[in-house]
Amino acid sequence: MFRTIVSIILWPLALTVFVLGAFVYILLTFIFKPTQLYPVANIVCRLMLLAGGQWLKVEGRRPDKNGQPYLYLFNHESLMDAFMLGGSVKHYITAVGAEYQFSYPIWGTLARRHGAIPIKRDKLTKAIYSLDKAEEAIRKGISFIISPEGTRTLSGQLGEFKKGPFHVALNTGVTIVPVALMGAYEAKKKTDWRLSPGILTIRFGEPITANQYKSLDIDTLRAHLREKIQQLIDNKSKGIK
Repeated sequence: MFRTIVSIILWPLALTVFVLGAFVYILLTFIFKPTQLYPVANIVCRLMLLAGGQWLKVEGRRPDKNGQPYLYLFNHESLMDAFMLGGSVKHYITAVGAEYQFSYPIWGTLARRHGAIPIKRDKLTKAIYSLDKAEEAIRKGISFIISPEGTRTLSGQLGEFKKGPFHVALNTGVTIVPVALMGAYEAKKKTDWRLSPGILTIRFGEPITANQYKSLDIDTLRAHLREKIQQLIDNKSKGIK
């Protein structure tokens, strides 16, 4: 009952902050490039989390842009994930997102204006095209966030990793940053509309350069990153060898 009452209070507040923040951001994209607006996105994301009753805690070293792109790979816990990443990464990032999300009012427009790339996961040819677009953007210096699981967890446990993000890494030589998200599953489960106020933790692992993974085949790289993210979740990270 308590969660229901809290959620009835928090959802209107969170949606109001989201709509106002999205409106301001979309207007600004007609004046500035999205790559120039990451400080605005950072603030909006943090305000959205606060309005949803969540305090964001950041752990680990967040990479500076330093003239190179990064591929942030994370465990997909909740709809809070994008706001956790957007509120903590210190430079412009965009994403590859499920195609159906781009039809949502406001969110779809926001995603397109921000530079996100839609992907239709159940259509191989279209999925490959979307990943090709991501590779093209990475070669131009754009950083991406991608969940190798492809969808939100239903159990709170780390799921199976798809191969797509690792094809992107091997084809571009982008520096990979493993990221662990904690608390988002408990805050908002995929199968439950209610919110649970609390602390969300985002933990950044050590960047992995192309020189460290270019000799690996795709299955080995996939297994390696899954293990690395699980270690970050368990707080047992010892770095990449």
